[in-house]
Amino acid sequence: MNRITSLFQIKYPIIQGGMVWCSGWRLASAVSNAGGLGLLGAGSMHPDTLREHIRKCQAATDKPFGVNVPLMYPQIKEIMHLLVEEGVKVVFTSAGNPKLWTPFLKEHGVTVAHVVSSSRFARKCEEAGVDAVVAEGFEAGGHNGREETTTFCLIPAVRRATSLPLIAAGGVGTGRGLLAAMALGAEGVQVGTRFALTQESSAHPDFKAYGLTLEEGDTKLLLKKLSPTRLVKGAFCQAVEEAESRGASVEELRELLGRGRAKKGIFEGDLEDGELELGQVASLFRQSQTVAEVMREMVEEYDAALAALKSSSLLDE
Repeated sequence: MNRITSLFQIKYPIIQGGMVWCSGWRLASAVSNAGGLGLLGAGSMHPDTLREHIRKCQAATDKPFGVNVPLMYPQIKEIMHLLVEEGVKVVFTSAGNPKLWTPFLKEHGVTVAHVVSSSRFARKCEEAGVDAVVAEGFEAGGHNGREETTTFCLIPAVRRATSLPLIAAGGVGTGRGLLAAMALGAEGVQVGTRFALTQESSAHPDFKAYGLTLEEGDTKLLLKKLSPTRLVKGAFCQAVEEAESRGASVEELRELLGRGRAKKGIFEGDLEDGELELGQVASLFRQSQTVAEVMREMVEEYDAALAALKSSSLLDE
């Protein structure tokens, strides 16, 4: 065990990202049942829907699970009180100031982790009293930090900046990726894209099938004037890129984005007009898998890679 497995009482230091339109109770419970930490993605759920998913997850697993909450959520106060009412024990927060709700959650016995994109924000997390920090690199899908720091650079920088238990995110989806993150100073990983493409993900089958065809370079970080977002190349991505290249204003980009664009792409499977969000690591995967298969493959690959490294020390003559 290490600090991450001890903190969350899980078998493997693998956390599933709480992704909008992907992370429902089926995905979260499957990850938890397979030895990781499943997260519900509150960002795409109304309060009543979130309550329903929490209760279904509680019925589907007796293992720990949590909820990811973007702090920009419009009904944030209602959501936080709902989490306490429903007995949620783990909350991952993102996209906001961790000082706002960490004290409230901690007072109610909730373990809190916060997602950051820089060592500066990691230090603020420590000041806020969170239990762990997720350092997410530029490779990640969906909303990203403005720093555009890659995971390989970010993890050692955050490790140097804080003593908090550290989880690496962004571009991690394999056992070798887990080992690399640990070598850089992380104590666990958060995996988004690979779990978004699993059979238990609530994303539309067409979105998942398309995601399994992507090559290197088929995603791009755009919408930097609004909120930097990694998009899969396609009709909507091209429209955004063209608008940005001609200097579109924030208002124009917001109008282009409209309402429900991510739901249309990820949940409804509209590959033309929808917003498709996946990380760069998607290009490594071609096969539709269950969560159990992904977890088993990651653990076996980690063990094999670690054994191979141990047998090929640079110090051997």
